[in-house]
Amino acid sequence: MPTDLPVPDAALGVLLVTVLLAGIARGLSGFGTGMIVAPVAGALYGPQAAIVVIVIMDSLPVLPVTLPALRQARWRDVLPVAAGLFVMLPVGVLLLKAGDPVTLRWAISIAILACAAALWSGWTWRGPRNAAVAAGVGGLAGLLGGMASIPGPPVILYWLASGLPAALLRANLLTLFFLGEVLSIGNLWTAGLFDRGPVMLGIAAAPVYFAGLAIGARLYGLATEATYRRVTFGLIVTAAVLASPATESGVRWALALWGP
Repeated sequence: MPTDLPVPDAALGVLLVTVLLAGIARGLSGFGTGMIVAPVAGALYGPQAAIVVIVIMDSLPVLPVTLPALRQARWRDVLPVAAGLFVMLPVGVLLLKAGDPVTLRWAISIAILACAAALWSGWTWRGPRNAAVAAGVGGLAGLLGGMASIPGPPVILYWLASGLPAALLRANLLTLFFLGEVLSIGNLWTAGLFDRGPVMLGIAAAPVYFAGLAIGARLYGLATEATYRRVTFGLIVTAAVLASPATESGVRWALALWGP
């Protein structure tokens, strides 16, 4: 009986290897999935397909840890950021749908490199902390989330300097990203981006992603946190550079050598 699963080829192989590495990075460090997968999947299948793949494969694994966090989160911190995210995420999806794919890939690669550099440097927000600023941070997160499924860095940079206990910070982030994931699914559905091909790619990638998460979780504790962060940031930068339009010809040449 025929299925709609993607046909194995060089592009799918590159995607699944990238997804596996992203899962390992997420299991080790707790972040990095979108920043690693988005540029590579965008180069292989287009930015619109990339965000669908990420949303599909990254939805189920977070539920067991997110549901308890909804009770632990401090909602007065979450709601202003969530308001900005809710307003700007549809704008990001609109840009994703209407934008030129090459321009979007440049924007996504540059945004990911900038976010990685800021996180690596340890920079955090030192300016005023009020509802308007929080909404602005959420708006930037929503824009990046709608375009490339990478809402995390602006919020992480903002909240890291807030002095929140680690457990509360984690609960706030999990809660915000859960709300953003639900909104992303709704906006992508409304925009008509849940085509069968990208959805099936996401389904095919999900087991590989689960395996990567399990490997990363098992590896956690075998090295220092600094080592995990270096590995994760190395993967993020490598993915963003290799998948940028500037290196497209080289990537396609490599795929042609690997492919049938």
